Amino acid sequence: MTAGIEPDDCFYIQNYRLMIGRERIDLNVDPPPDLAIEIHVTSKTQVSAYQALKVPEIWRYIQGRLEISLLQEDKYVNSQTSLVFPNFRVIEEIPRFVEMARTTGTTLALRAFRKYVKEYITN
Repeated sequence: MTAGIEPDDCFYIQNYRLMIGRERIDLNVDPPPDLAIEIHVTSKTQVSAYQALKVPEIWRYIQGRLEISLLQEDKYVNSQTSLVFPNFRVIEEIPRFVEMARTTGTTLALRAFRKYVKEYITN
């Protein structure tokens, strides 16, 4: 089966060391991204494509709400927590900062988010 994905963004977190310096990714050899993020504005990749590639986690931001889907036994299940950030309140905090970006601007929201993360890490 041939599958392709075009998320809004994707990240290697657990396997980032393997991917440093790569100009091209070959999913026949390389692991799939650990996290794919989709913001449903216009088009979206079908979940079956992520399943075929075995992407462990998808975040989908739909109408002001963040959904986390985790791959379990070859199908996605909704989750309240993230595999890659298990102790971070992703579902609550990401929509809050997205809304802040909409109302006060991206620069201020990013500064506030960075500050929040730094405080979270040091506590």
